[in-house]
Amino acid sequence: MDLVALEIFHTVAAEGSVTRAAERLGRAQSNVTTRVQQLEEQLGVPLFLREGKRMQPTPAGEILRGYADRLLALAEEARQAVRPGQPTGLLRLGAMESTAAARLPGPLARLHAQWPQLVLELRTAPSRQLVEQVLAHQLDCALVAWPPPGLEPDAPVERTPVFTETLLLALPASHPPVARPADLRLDQFAAFAHGCTYRRMGEDWMRQAGGEPPRVLELASYPAILACVAAGRCAGVVPQSVLELLRTPPALQWVPLGTCDTVLVHRAGYATPAFAALQDTLLSNGDDTP
Repeated sequence: MDLVALEIFHTVAAEGSVTRAAERLGRAQSNVTTRVQQLEEQLGVPLFLREGKRMQPTPAGEILRGYADRLLALAEEARQAVRPGQPTGLLRLGAMESTAAARLPGPLARLHAQWPQLVLELRTAPSRQLVEQVLAHQLDCALVAWPPPGLEPDAPVERTPVFTETLLLALPASHPPVARPADLRLDQFAAFAHGCTYRRMGEDWMRQAGGEPPRVLELASYPAILACVAAGRCAGVVPQSVLELLRTPPALQWVPLGTCDTVLVHRAGYATPAFAALQDTLLSNGDDTP
């Protein structure tokens, strides 16, 4: 089993298609198919269920996929480690939706300008899922709101504070003034999926109004959350930095909810020139405003 075969297998599993994997890898489809078949023969188990052109990993394929995540990440880390002071190669960064939109454009532009050979791959997800992806070697590092809900307290990650976000509770403009949770007249809350730290903070605040957790409407973006709040259906939590991105903020009632630190997390012991360059860029511009 070699790294090239693992990379081809991993790409097919990620894309779910030999055609898309071949395009991504710059290889002929026949070559990709052959390398997957050779790997299956070598291991003695089928790695994919073939449904037409769709490639779905078998249980054995899912097991191998986890190992491939770690082995390929370690190989990339090794390639970078032998060239200290030269940030190159791939760096897989995770971030919350709000951080990616409001905090990263400037620093990432400066990082690319200084180190054009560094290839950055950015993915977004709620905080807990991002930490889990770092631990599973699916990401190299991530910017998360700390502490993520449901995360084990002793999770083996190192973290560096980068930003402090001011959070606001968004309420419909027609809602009576709110100074404390007891003033709230809504029991529905628009938020991201489980694992979002801001969601947990909003739910905790709203629970103080009547002792019961709010009904949660799960949405995938801040525009969708604000639209639901504006319609008078629910409350929502929005970082001040996201609100400042809007040319015309919606006419809503805004209630200060508190602050939350955004930290850069990575696996214990992980260190590459690419990661160091990202960390230096974020820390030198950690007080950037949108």
